[in-house]
Amino acid sequence: MNIKELTALAKVASLEAGKAILEIYNSADFGVEFKGDNSPLTKADQEAHRLIVDFLGETNLPILSEEGGDIYYEERKNWEYFWMVDPLDGTKEFIKKNGEFTVNIALIHAGKPVLGVVYAPVLEWLYWGNEEEGAWKQEGKKSAIKLVNTGSVEIKTIVASRSHLSKETQDFIDQYPEVEVVSMGSSLKLMLIAEGKAQIYPRFAPTMEWDTAAAHGVVLAMGGSVNLWPEKSQLLYNKENLLNPWFICFVNFL
Repeated sequence: MNIKELTALAKVASLEAGKAILEIYNSADFGVEFKGDNSPLTKADQEAHRLIVDFLGETNLPILSEEGGDIYYEERKNWEYFWMVDPLDGTKEFIKKNGEFTVNIALIHAGKPVLGVVYAPVLEWLYWGNEEEGAWKQEGKKSAIKLVNTGSVEIKTIVASRSHLSKETQDFIDQYPEVEVVSMGSSLKLMLIAEGKAQIYPRFAPTMEWDTAAAHGVVLAMGGSVNLWPEKSQLLYNKENLLNPWFICFVNFL
């Protein structure tokens, strides 16, 4: 398994999906529908899914995508490696046109994301990371910058969800009255941790595995963690129920 080559492929797939998303984002018609759980679905979600599957299909590895068909646990539990994809994470932010949405692509092995790519098309922020190369961020055509763990344990900033701030999350934040709180949409919250712009991201509200897998891969590659709360064990993937438990993303916190 050549992780570097697979990371490069995932980066290309995310950039091409981002182009397609922007075309629809800048158009007059998003084609908004609603899924069975009342979450929004747009033409951009569907087109990004199609493009990403075309690219990743070259690897002959299974693909588990938010916009793909349901795959029974009895089948996927035997997958050694597989792609986990959210073609457009932050559809609500997309519809609001605030730019805080991402394309998320992760490679999962034994319950752990071994590579992750996160791309924010409007902001032109591309993040990627794996066990061999570490974690990186590139803004537009600027040179890529390596993301590293500075070793600091001081908590200056907490990041929270813009659209899903639960009472339990607020109670946690209230334990740190002197700390700045930053709100943001999609997997960009975890990327603030990876960049060192925030030290903790508590998520005590529902997320799905594809919401977090790619960003989790980047965080791991730079030396951070995503742990269950309050259990403190690592968040794992390809569970029978794809709903994530409560978790905290952090660097040097626990």
